[in-house]
Formats: sequence, structure tokens, C-alpha cells
Amino acid sequence: MPPQNRAPDKNLTRKNVALLIALAVDGMQWVLLPLVIGGAASPINDAMDVVVGAVMIWLVGWHWMFLPSFIAKLLPVVDMAPTWTLAVWLATRGSKPSEARIEP
Repeated sequence: MPPQNRAPDKNLTRKNVALLIALAVDGMQWVLLPLVIGGAASPINDAMDVVVGAVMIWLVGWHWMFLPSFIAKLLPVVDMAPTWTLAVWLATRGSKPSEARIEP
């Protein structure tokens, strides 16, 4: 029996959505760096990290890697590292693309 040629699935997986959000937030924190250093936007930055942490747990599920990432975001210098992106990558590196699809 010949293999069937299937079109790639256009549904985004929760893993891909979580990774895109993590990349966007880590990038946004670099753009906001001048405001955060002065302390003006620090509460906004902290609130954004709390929301992103909740969204990551909702999208990917609880993973131990989210806890060090969240704690690192509260430290003054370490918070500029792309810890959300790293945490999502580590939390989802063993998952299959067909798992946890977002259904319309």
C-alpha cells in the first residue's frame, strides 16, 4: 500500500503557542530594558511575568522548569535572560507535535 501524502496539519499546538508567547515576552522585556532599569516599569514587568507564568501552565501544564524561570525573573540582573523561552523549550522538548492541540 503506497504511503498517503497528507497536507501538514495547520492547527497550532499548545507547545508552539507557548513558545511564540515566550519568545514575544522575552523580546518585549529586552525592548523595555531602559524603562525597567530605572524602575519605572518594574511593576509592569513583574505583572507580565506572573501572567505569562499562568498562561504557560495553562498551555503546557505544570513543569518544574517554570519555577526557576519565575524566580529568575524576580532577580534584578538575571531577569533579562530569555528564561521563559528556555523554560518552555525544556518543558516541551519530549512532547510530540500531535499532543495537546488547540481545537477551534
